[in-house]
Amino acid sequence: MSRAGAEVRVGAVAYHPRIVTIWEAFLGHFDREGVSTDYLLYSNYERLVEAVLDGDVEIGWNTNTAFLALEQRLGGEARILGMRDIDAQFATLIVTRRGEAFGEVGELAGKRLALGSRDSGHAAILPLHYLRDQGLDAASECELVRFDTDLGKHGDTGHSELRVICAVAEGSADAGALGEPTLAAFRADRVPAVADLEVVWRSPTYYHCNFTALPSLDGALAQRWQEALMSMSYDDEHMRHAMDLEGVKRWLPGDRAGYESLAAAMKEG
Repeated sequence: MSRAGAEVRVGAVAYHPRIVTIWEAFLGHFDREGVSTDYLLYSNYERLVEAVLDGDVEIGWNTNTAFLALEQRLGGEARILGMRDIDAQFATLIVTRRGEAFGEVGELAGKRLALGSRDSGHAAILPLHYLRDQGLDAASECELVRFDTDLGKHGDTGHSELRVICAVAEGSADAGALGEPTLAAFRADRVPAVADLEVVWRSPTYYHCNFTALPSLDGALAQRWQEALMSMSYDDEHMRHAMDLEGVKRWLPGDRAGYESLAAAMKEG
C-alpha cells in the first residue's frame, strides 16, 4: 500500500535486499525536502516500464536499456530527472587471464568471448557494439559464451558478470566482458577469480541508469522532486550509508547524449 499523501511514487527493481534499505533512507530525505515520496518495487524492468506508462508510478529508476525501451514507447519524449555521478562515466571492460592479453581487438577472432545477460547494456549489448565499431564482428567471428542468469534485471545483480569472470579464470572462455564498476566491486569484495585476470580493453564511456518520467508529469512537481534529489548530500550522515549502497556520491541532472551508442546497438539487434 502506498504512503498516505505521497505526491510522487517512484518505481524501482528489487534486484537485491539492500534496495529497501536505500529507499527507506531516501524517503526520509524527500520528506525533509518537502516532496513526500513513496517507492514501489518490481521484479523486473519490463514491469517497471509498463508501470510508468500505465501511471502506477510517476517516476521509474531505470537502467539504460529500460530507459531506451520507455523512450521508444514515448516517441522520444521521456523526461529525465537525474542520474548518479557514476552513471555519467560508465564503461565496459574486457578481461583475460594474466599473460594472455591481446593487442588489437581483431585478435579475439576465433576466441571464446563470455558475455553477461543479453539484456544488460554494459555486459552484453554495448561490448558487441563497440567491438564492431573497432573492426570485430564478435557475434560472427567469436564463439560467444552467454550467461543469461538474471534476465529482467538488466545485469544489476552482477550474477552473470560473476559467471563471466569465473569462466575466464577457469579457462572455459578466453576473454570476458563486464562493467567497470562491477569489476571494481568484485575486487573490493576480494572475489578469488579476479586475482587471475587483467583488463585488456576498455570501451568508450556511456550513460547508465536514470530517473525517468512521462512528459505529462506536472512540471512544477517534477522540478521540486528533481531539486530535492540534487540536494541529497554525501556529507549528510543520515544519507551516506544509503548513498554508498546505491553507489552514488553526487546526483546529476542527466541528458540524452550518453545513450546514443546503446540506442544504436539496440537497433542493430
